[in-house]
Amino acid sequence: MAEKNKKVLIAEDTKSYLMVLSAEFNKAGFDVQTVENGEDGLAIAQKGDLDMIVTDIAMPKMDGITMAKKIRESGNQTPIIFLTNLSDMEHISAAIEATGNTDYVIKSDITSEGIVNRVKERLKIK
Repeated sequence: MAEKNKKVLIAEDTKSYLMVLSAEFNKAGFDVQTVENGEDGLAIAQKGDLDMIVTDIAMPKMDGITMAKKIRESGNQTPIIFLTNLSDMEHISAAIEATGNTDYVIKSDITSEGIVNRVKERLKIK
């Protein structure tokens, strides 16, 4: 189980996938907040009390890359894992450049449990 009070924000515009991820993180013991666009994700991230952000790249209102840039510009260094259906390096490179973060997953290559495990690894949770 995850340590109590580990807070993760999931920003994902596909409602069914958001529900699957949220359930998986809840099952693992995380305190989960969910949003369906980058604008709402930025508002939550600016509060500064998250341990991890998991965000889709392509979302309405504000994409995940722009959200990550704005989070970093505000001085917030919360770790970010990018989720994408895009297999082209242009979007992934932009995400990495935006945050200096090299952690991303292509959704079709990983299970929801695998994403939870990736977060646990990043947070050093056994």
